Amino acid sequence: MNDRRESDTAGVIAHPPVLYLGFLLAGLAADRLLGLPALPYLAGDLGFSLGTASGLAGLALLFAAAARFIKAGTNIPTSRPSTALVTGGLYRFSRNPIYLGLTLIYLGLTLGLASLAALLFLPLLLAVMQVGVIQREERYLEAKFGEPYRAYKQKVRRWL
Repeated sequence: MNDRRESDTAGVIAHPPVLYLGFLLAGLAADRLLGLPALPYLAGDLGFSLGTASGLAGLALLFAAAARFIKAGTNIPTSRPSTALVTGGLYRFSRNPIYLGLTLIYLGLTLGLASLAALLFLPLLLAVMQVGVIQREERYLEAKFGEPYRAYKQKVRRWL
């Protein structure tokens, strides 16, 4: 029974919030260890304002997308089986609004903290998310939901 539960997941490399937090902490550590300067023009009020706006937008996306999963009665953590294909709400515009929200939160923290290394790590983080999480989830959802998911993929973009 335990094997079945483990096989009924996307098999992602790590929980996405852990990946985002890990990359952010690595970026902040790299700034300190390498003595990197703060992002130009962003150390201070501008960085704080942009970071706050991005972070709040990300939180709003994250909570609205998670609420859709809860309403559908399906699991949010990638380590648990998907029980429903969610295509309404924000999912009409993006197949990954939770990850879009996490990305905006990451960007907000990076700008607010004026972290050069964390900003430079963002493309690598997105590549890891693409290969280690999103592609695996897409294969899983296609196997689990078949044609309805394939049709959804044709209509809705991965990010925006």
